[in-house]
Amino acid sequence: MIEIRNLSKSYAKGKIKAVDNISLTVNPGEIFGFLGPNGAGKTTTIKMIVGLLQPDSGSVKVAGVDMAADPLGAKRSIGFVPDQPQVYERLTGIEYLNFLADVYQVPTGARREQIERYLKIFEIEEAIGDLVQSFSHGMKQKLVLTGALLHNPPVWIMDEPMVGLDPHSAFVLKDLMADHCRQGHTVFFSTHILEVAEKLCDRIAIINKGQIILSGTMEEIKEHRGKETLENIFLELTER
Repeated sequence: MIEIRNLSKSYAKGKIKAVDNISLTVNPGEIFGFLGPNGAGKTTTIKMIVGLLQPDSGSVKVAGVDMAADPLGAKRSIGFVPDQPQVYERLTGIEYLNFLADVYQVPTGARREQIERYLKIFEIEEAIGDLVQSFSHGMKQKLVLTGALLHNPPVWIMDEPMVGLDPHSAFVLKDLMADHCRQGHTVFFSTHILEVAEKLCDRIAIINKGQIILSGTMEEIKEHRGKETLENIFLELTER
């Protein structure tokens, strides 16, 4: 579902190598965790995958569509949740969701069904008619999640999606992610919550200083490193 080949990105006229020649494949039916310390290159990588940043070199394919050759085609397959819930604050919640449904050309019946479903799941039905600027950070995160998923995309790409969520909503999101992959779809997400990654992910990759330093299933990684927990492995590999 996601194919990354020799992807690189530099800043400051090439002086800072944010992402350094990384390659990854994320398969259908897979929850893939993308881990790393702050400044490791996670968000830069994710922005290149979803087409918000142009890579210096390399390629990205989503659902078989090349992001550079057909960006709109690739983006139709993606539900993207950024690391910060950036929304149009002078719209009401329902206006924001209908705007996104228009962008993704979701038919009226399907959009009503999807919006009602996610508003109920994330428990924000009562606030959806209010201006977004009145929402708390957690409510904005729930609104962004609803907007990202209402067109039923096969590929979910999420950058720290559980930040700001209350425990119940975080549990619900994890259940949604697992159910999405049981349908043969794909979830790619970054997180600092290592316990979540360890329990939820089929495979993970750890990025540090712009390079993939380890990837595989939890069983493969634990066996290879001789450690009992992902936390111990992560700290050992990313010590500064």
